[in-house]
This record gives sequence, C-alpha cells and structure tokens, in this order.
Amino acid sequence: MITDLFSATVLIGILASGIRLATPYLYAAIGETFGQKSGVLNLGVEGQMLLGCFAAFYVALTTGNLWLGLLAAMVVGALMGLAMAYVTVNLQAQQGISGIGFYLFGLGMSELLFQRLMGTVETVKGFPKLSIPVLSGIPGVGEIFFNQNILVYGAYLLVPLAWFVLNKTTLGLKIRSVGENPDAADSLGVSVARVRYFTIILGGTLSGIAGASLSIALLNVFQQNMTSGLGFIAVALVYFGAWRPFGVLGGALLFSMVNSLQLWIQVLGIPVPSDIAVMMPYVLTILVLVATVSRVRAPSALTKPFEREN
Repeated sequence: MITDLFSATVLIGILASGIRLATPYLYAAIGETFGQKSGVLNLGVEGQMLLGCFAAFYVALTTGNLWLGLLAAMVVGALMGLAMAYVTVNLQAQQGISGIGFYLFGLGMSELLFQRLMGTVETVKGFPKLSIPVLSGIPGVGEIFFNQNILVYGAYLLVPLAWFVLNKTTLGLKIRSVGENPDAADSLGVSVARVRYFTIILGGTLSGIAGASLSIALLNVFQQNMTSGLGFIAVALVYFGAWRPFGVLGGALLFSMVNSLQLWIQVLGIPVPSDIAVMMPYVLTILVLVATVSRVRAPSALTKPFEREN
C-alpha cells in the first residue's frame, strides 16, 4: 500500500538509506569537482569506480582486511587518474573522448578480472556500522545520521574539507586560477601541468574510494557493471552543484533519496512497475541537467588543453 510510505518506520528507513546511498556520489563528485575546477573534464569516473570496486572487494576477500581493500581501491584509482592526466595534459587528447575510453577500459577490465579471478558472485563482511555515542540514541535522528559506517562519515566530512581547500588555501587558489585562466596562472609561476596532474589523480583516488564504498561498505558484493551509471551521475552532480562542494552535497542527497525511495517502493510491493522505479534517478538526472546547465557558469578553461608559450 502506498500509505505505508508515510509510516514513521518507513520514512526513517528511506532517510537513513538515502544518507548512506549518497556516499559513492559524494566521493566521486567531489573528486570530479577538483578536476573540473582545474579545467579537466573526466568522463572516465565510472571506469575508475568499477576498478576501485573490484580491487577493494578482491583484496578484502582474499586478505580479510577491509582497510587493505580500501587502500587497493585508492591505488588503482590514483593510477587510473595518473593515466588520464598523461593523456589529457601531456598528449592533449580530447577530454570527452579519452574519458569515455577510460570508462570502457574500466568496464572491460573489471569484468575480465572478475571472470578470471572469481568467476562467481561472492560476499564479504563490509565495514560495520559505527554508532556515535549519545547522538545515535536520539530517536529517529540518531538512526538516520549517526548510525552509519565509517566511509559514510568520511564522505560527509569530505565536503567541508573540499570547500576549505578550494576557497581558503593557496592550493585552492592555484586550482581555480588554472581552471579560469591558465595563461595568467602560468605567467605568475603556477605550473598548470602540476596542478592538473594533482587534481586528476586526486579525483581518481576519490573515485576509487567511491567504488570501494559500494563493494565493501554498502553492498558488500561485487558483480559486473555494479555502478550502473553512478559515475556519470556524479559528473552531472558537479554541474548541478555549480562546482561548489556544498552544492554537490545537495545534489547527491537529492539523487540518493530518490534512489532510496524507489528501492523502498519495490520492497513494500507498491504497484509501480519496477522498471519505472529503477529509471527514476536517471530521469531526474536529465531533468536536473536541463534545468541547471544554462544557469551556471563552468570554469572558463574547462575541456581546453593548455600549451605553454615559449
């Protein structure tokens, strides 16, 4: 019954799930925000996440150590970011096309490794819930916000940290200047290549963590193409949030709450076709982009390669 959606238990469940499901969106989208603020569009986020998913899961499965799995995802994501940086900064390849290439590489390689190293779907015991003393005991609010796993808390702490770095530090000033006017930044002694390398590798690392949050913290399983377009939604969230970390947070919560809602609709057996319910987050992606893309201004040098004048 649709009225079941409005019961206190279900509403708390929807909100708690929404907070939790925003985790991979936040890691991937904040990482992409850094890259785009420096002028680089990375459409390979989905591929980085998939390889991070597999690396984290496989290492955790074979070693029994979740932290080693997380580290493996970070290393794989950073290496993917390094490769992306070389292609876009040194080779000055068209960013959209090269990003799609990295996505396809991540998709194919994760499936190949899964088939060769595992073959069948297995599960691991992921990061447990970490209840915050006192706060987790608050009725309703405690269950929603303060009874999550450590990667969820890390994702939300990342938002103010990213805002501070981008807006209150010299590094953030360099990133923003490179994304707006790389020629002027270069004339002032800022290495455009180094800044872009840093942001792309950072974005890859955070995308790896985003993948790990799926396979060893939220779902505790790995299967082929398990991100299902989440990386592309993360890229869209950067536009939705107007390249601001707190704007990205708002978008991530919006999408995760819609995703949580469609999952609960299926759980409760509400007579809505499952295909329509699954489509809801992706339809929302299109509507949000149509409504916001013309109202926000992207970094001036976004997608534009930089060649230093002699």
